[in-house]
Amino acid sequence: MANKPKYDLENRTFKFAKDVRLYCKSIPKSLIHIDDIKQLIRSSGSIGANYIEANESLGHKDFLMRLRISRKETRESIYWLRLLVETDNTNSKGLNDLIQEATELNKILSSIIIKSEKTSR
Repeated sequence: MANKPKYDLENRTFKFAKDVRLYCKSIPKSLIHIDDIKQLIRSSGSIGANYIEANESLGHKDFLMRLRISRKETRESIYWLRLLVETDNTNSKGLNDLIQEATELNKILSSIIIKSEKTSR
């Protein structure tokens, strides 16, 4: 157990944003998908960007605010991914994997927020 590598959330959020972009490249471009893809790309990248901002925060309140924004962006990413599942039949397994990862990121961020709120009381 002592040799277990520490998983870096910054790298994990980066990988998620990268995987979203790679998936979006494979989706057939249509009027229906263009805006959904743009929104998904923005929200998926914002998760990690806000997590980085949280780690460089100016104080505890700023830290929590950035984490909450990051968590909000995971929920938004899930929303756009779910829309694509319903409207794109090319690779629903890939979309379901991305939804699963966004859900896990949401849970991780929620846990950090809850623990941080408890320590600030």
